[in-house]
Amino acid sequence: MSLASPIGETQKWAALALLLGMAATVGTALGFEHIGGYIPCMLCLQQRIPYYIGVPVMALALVAIWLRWPPIVARLLLLAGALLMTVGLGLAIYHSGVEWHWWPGPSSCGAVVAPQGSGNGVLDQLNTLIPPSCDEAAGRFLGLSFAGWNVLASALWAAVGYRAAFRR
Repeated sequence: MSLASPIGETQKWAALALLLGMAATVGTALGFEHIGGYIPCMLCLQQRIPYYIGVPVMALALVAIWLRWPPIVARLLLLAGALLMTVGLGLAIYHSGVEWHWWPGPSSCGAVVAPQGSGNGVLDQLNTLIPPSCDEAAGRFLGLSFAGWNVLASALWAAVGYRAAFRR
């Protein structure tokens, strides 16, 4: 199967599914943070980066399909989305392993972050942010942490992207 093969319904629907799915996945994480009050750790924030890049890439893939750009453009954008989700999958597996204490996390996780210009006064200490440690899950739903659910989401979106990029 060539990346230059014509675009079909699979690519159109996959690009839309990836755009909406990636946006919903990272939107859910942002919702838990800003509405639910969960403070993300450093690894949680890193896991969002593939989504922040992937959503616009999938929007561009849709534009390429709708404007009938050369098929290779849309297929390469779908492949890029799949590769981004593969990176996200790796980050999520790593973070899940840290949470389950299968391997150590970065030493910088859970370090105190003082605001810029801190004078070490009492009021400045109230504003000091202590992010959660990367090796403690903020919560679990059906046995999986947020990182664990991201493993499943990233694997799904990667599979959809690879299938669409290479399917005739």
